[in-house]
Amino acid sequence: MNASDLPGSFSSFLRARGMEPRWDLPSGGSGLDAPEGTTVLAFRYQDGVIMAGDRRATAGNLIAHNRVQKVFSADRFSAVAISGTAGIAIELIRLFQTELEHYEKLEGHRLSLEGKANYLASMIRRQLPMAFQGLAVIPLFAGYDEEAGTGRLFSFDLVGGRYEEIDYTATGSGGRDAKLYLRGAFRPDTEEPAAIRLAVEALVRAAEEDSATGGPDLRRDIYPNVAIVDADGFREVPEEAVATTARDVLGGEW
Repeated sequence: MNASDLPGSFSSFLRARGMEPRWDLPSGGSGLDAPEGTTVLAFRYQDGVIMAGDRRATAGNLIAHNRVQKVFSADRFSAVAISGTAGIAIELIRLFQTELEHYEKLEGHRLSLEGKANYLASMIRRQLPMAFQGLAVIPLFAGYDEEAGTGRLFSFDLVGGRYEEIDYTATGSGGRDAKLYLRGAFRPDTEEPAAIRLAVEALVRAAEEDSATGGPDLRRDIYPNVAIVDADGFREVPEEAVATTARDVLGGEW
């Protein structure tokens, strides 16, 4: 399904007025050295799902930004995290948020969690021409399924393939190292404080192996973005709580 085919699509509304969002670039776009977001992860825990991302964006072998937000609310019961070309990814997520809000207002109910994942996959597919020019966006999507009463995770590939993950997933340049850590440490019955710590530990491990991933920086007060989605909805973990956990992880034996 094309994103614009969804009933109540905001893109359809814009297209009818000649204002459809476009993702095209002129030829030669592959020469752009645009900042890229690196490592994001998500996993289930006892009450729902947790999502986290480091704060670094790189441009080639340079650090472009150290305080990039990579985890966002998609709507009340879902979250999305970005990796890939940062500027394009953020704009795509803003459009995704608008599409979900527009649909809910017109239809009077939220799209199902699986419907949201399918919709995001179609949006990724639409920016495939830019991916061929080296400007790819690979998000993660997670949320709380109100009908099933459980957290669910979805990963995507470059061409918009959508895959539901059972327990955990990660993507970006440090995604492999984060997943390797989660493979050994993940427990589905983990309570919230331990889940926050596990997310920080996995990002620290990724940062140790991948230079494009930024670990917690205690001196400059730079800490990962961490968010939770449970039966009460989406909420960001306060930076103070993440900072306390990061200090404990970096200063302790783990």
